[in-house]
Amino acid sequence: MPEAKIDVLIREMQKLSAAIERMAGPAAAANDWTAAECFVWAPATHHLQPVAKPNRIELSLITGVDHVRDILLDNTLRFAEGYTANNVLLWGARGMGKSSLVKSVHAQVARDTGVAVKLVEVHREDIATLPALMDILKSAPVPVIVFCDDLSFDHDDTSYKSLKAVLDGGVEGRPSNVLLYATSNRRHLLPRHMMENEQSTAINPSEAVEEKVSLSDRFGLWLGFHKCSQDDYLAMIDGYAAHYGFKLDRDTLHAEALEWATTRGARSGRVAWQFIQDLAGRLRHRLDG
Repeated sequence: MPEAKIDVLIREMQKLSAAIERMAGPAAAANDWTAAECFVWAPATHHLQPVAKPNRIELSLITGVDHVRDILLDNTLRFAEGYTANNVLLWGARGMGKSSLVKSVHAQVARDTGVAVKLVEVHREDIATLPALMDILKSAPVPVIVFCDDLSFDHDDTSYKSLKAVLDGGVEGRPSNVLLYATSNRRHLLPRHMMENEQSTAINPSEAVEEKVSLSDRFGLWLGFHKCSQDDYLAMIDGYAAHYGFKLDRDTLHAEALEWATTRGARSGRVAWQFIQDLAGRLRHRLDG
């Protein structure tokens, strides 16, 4: 074959190779488990993005949920120590510290045990990619808690099937070094009106929503969070004030905190923290400690 034709053929093959590489997309990034304590799952690149400074508070500052706090802490401790533990669904009232509790318990257990337990957050819209994440996590050299915040499903959403398979139902099942923690405002992860609508139009009402209700059944622990009382709310305020060293009269602090809750129309851990942030700003007090 003439040399000129060989050169043309080589160039065409190079173009074809480049086109195939573009179609294949970027190569999966290498995951470094030593890079951080917390990660965020990026399914497009199969990468666990390290979180340099996780958004969390000290466990001692989460008050009013002592019973569920102790259950979650014990479950996580057993997991870190290599014993059996359950997947957990934290459900209930908004703003009562469900996601904060998960992050704070993770930090506390890692600190107390010295075990490099990792927390990997999966965004709600990426639930369908959980099987791909499990392929990565099953070979991880450390125990991993997969965390999904504010989990819920609409009536036409099928991504919950991926979560069901990971929790219990797949052939492989959940890797022994992985736990799943999820938070939701709904106990059954499905709006009540949708459940009632499906039941009212179904030939067999008892089976109409069984498939979706069975999703929450696959969590071994259900931890309920309920609206807090005024005393619990003020205890949260006192805890924050003591921790950050506010120099403010207790009666004045309580009066302002109650007024803040009244304007918000709710009492919760989130409202208490928002008040503390506002108070710290007005007092020119930094919340670095």
